Amino acid sequence: MLDSHPSQKTSIEQIGSVSLAQQIQNSFPVQNKSTLVAQGDDASILDYKTKKTVTSGLLWVEGVHFDLSYAPLKHLGYKTVVASISNISAMHAVPAQISIQLALSNRFSLEAIEEFYEGVRLASSFYKIDLIYNQLTSSQKGLIISSSVFGEVKKDAFVGRNTAKENQLLVLSGDIGAAYMGLQVLEREKQVYLVNPNNQPDLDNYNYIIERQLKPEARTDIKDILDKLEVKPTAMTLVNDGLAAAIMHLSMRSSVGCTLYEEKLPIDPQVYNVCEEFNLNTTTIAINGGEDYELLFTIAMEDYDKIKGNPNLSVIGHTVAVSEGNHLITRDATKIPLKARGF
Repeated sequence: MLDSHPSQKTSIEQIGSVSLAQQIQNSFPVQNKSTLVAQGDDASILDYKTKKTVTSGLLWVEGVHFDLSYAPLKHLGYKTVVASISNISAMHAVPAQISIQLALSNRFSLEAIEEFYEGVRLASSFYKIDLIYNQLTSSQKGLIISSSVFGEVKKDAFVGRNTAKENQLLVLSGDIGAAYMGLQVLEREKQVYLVNPNNQPDLDNYNYIIERQLKPEARTDIKDILDKLEVKPTAMTLVNDGLAAAIMHLSMRSSVGCTLYEEKLPIDPQVYNVCEEFNLNTTTIAINGGEDYELLFTIAMEDYDKIKGNPNLSVIGHTVAVSEGNHLITRDATKIPLKARGF
């Protein structure tokens, strides 16, 4: 939790905005050849030569997208990078640069900002991303995070949402539902703390789902996995607002229907256990829970043998004619319309 007594910390005014910007700049060495000029000038210069540029970003507001009562700033900085570059990975592209802008109130000290950027630095180093621009400005209250991210992809190699065809396989990376259940545990423990601040939460049984919420990872590895398997997705999208929403996006953009099988959904055992503890339907959580940052994509039927058995990938359904719509086939073979509820 943030220190509510900023006088005990170093204020931004004490170090000065120029010195702070230089301090941040010095901690982010350039890692990509496409970054010609990063921080330090009035603008950055990128050169992708024969490749195409892919760009995306995010806007997060404290109290809406994150809660600093249980989200450490270091984790939040890491997650900012992960969430941003995941959109680039969803285009079958390689993320390379990121710019971050923060609007923050005077309750945030220099140490708090350093903690946030330490998370950014760790993620940038791990994923080989260059921080090419950072800006700090004031906010009346709370913290607002904005990012822009840039990536590169070879000509005609990118994959969007609009190129799936009928009779193709729906494939999902990783597992789903864990991040949402991690959030439920954290929210519950927050309420317990508010009633009794002396109560210390025991989170040992929730390590995986809490990590999926506070420190997710971007699936930048999927492109390499598919390249080695000699499989190119026919369409792809990010699962960040729930699997059902991702299927709807792909369906609408490609003008296909999708059939999803409940028994094929990749769900971690801890999610089953915690859903039972919270008296929640596991399948509902799996297809509607957010912040999974996994990739949903389609492949040709003939590529099935290439991916079967890969622990990173699960075939969860197939595409059909758009007139058939989007449906979930339950374990008892009941066919129900698929709706994106988005928790």
